[in-house]
Amino acid sequence: MKTKVVVLGAFAAAVLLAACQTTSDEPTTEPLRATAQLKPTKGNKIYGEVTFQQVDTQVLVQAVVQGFKPGTVHGFHIHEVGDCSGDGMSAKGHFNPYGEPHGKYDSANRHAGDLPSLNAPAKGNKRGRAKLLIELGTISLEPRPTNIIGRAVIVHAQPDDYKTQPHGNAGARLACGVIKAA
Repeated sequence: MKTKVVVLGAFAAAVLLAACQTTSDEPTTEPLRATAQLKPTKGNKIYGEVTFQQVDTQVLVQAVVQGFKPGTVHGFHIHEVGDCSGDGMSAKGHFNPYGEPHGKYDSANRHAGDLPSLNAPAKGNKRGRAKLLIELGTISLEPRPTNIIGRAVIVHAQPDDYKTQPHGNAGARLACGVIKAA
C-alpha cells in the first residue's frame, strides 16, 4: 500500500509541474532599457532625462532637456566614464570603443557616443526645452563593446561642428547624467 501512495504522489507532482510550464513561443523578457537623469554642472541650470531602449540591433534614444536659452543649439554626447564630478570633466572623452574619428551622428566613421545636437527652438519655448528622438546602431544596452550602461551623457554649451577632433568644439559641459539600467 505504501508503494502505491508514493507512486501516486510522484505522478501528481509531475502532472502539476507540467501544468505550470508555458509553451508559448513569445519572448518572456522585457526590452532592455536604461535612463540618465541629467543634472546641471556648477553654475548652470540645464536638466532633463534621457531614455534608451534596445530594439533589435538599434537603440532608441529619447531626450527631453530644458533650461536652455530659446533659439540655441548644444552638443550632446555619450562619454566614456559614468562620473559627473568635476563639472562633468571626470566623464572623460566621447565613448569611442573602436577608435573612430569624431563625426556626425549619421556618418559611417564616428565615435559611438556622437549624438545629434540638441536644438531648443526660439518660438513658443518659454522653458528652453529641447527634444530628441533617434535610433542608433552604434551603441547597445547588451553586453558587448558598444554597451553604454555605466557611461555618462553630457550636454555641452555650444553646437557640435561634427568635424573638430576629438570633440566637435562643443565647449563646456552644462549637464551630466550617468546611464543606469532601468
